[in-house]
Amino acid sequence: MLRLGFPVIGVTDLDRAAAFWSAALHLTVSGEWASDGWRTLAGPDGGRVLGLMRSVSPPEPRPRIHLDLLVDTTDEQRAEVERLLALGATDPGWEDYPAEPDFVVLADPDGNVFCVIDLSRAPSGG
Repeated sequence: MLRLGFPVIGVTDLDRAAAFWSAALHLTVSGEWASDGWRTLAGPDGGRVLGLMRSVSPPEPRPRIHLDLLVDTTDEQRAEVERLLALGATDPGWEDYPAEPDFVVLADPDGNVFCVIDLSRAPSGG
């Protein structure tokens, strides 16, 4: 039977990406499947949550698939965006926000965009 696994992000620097995403999402780097081209990040229960794969292709500026990171309030969104920026995320200069967005678009240190969504204001239709 076919099952959905977990998201995988292509990155150029596995160690930098593992440090960023493990700190961002409070995950740990697992030894499972670790190699020169792969890192597995695990949740508190040890389950696989996110894969990082070495990639030579550049990140897509408007990816069709991306990560949505969820928070419950506007204050929490603001605090998490500040924390993620301090960890090495960047503001990619997203120009397609709706009038009253419930999300903030950031990019990881490799330039992969993701959203921080305030569930108290969702959905914005973005």
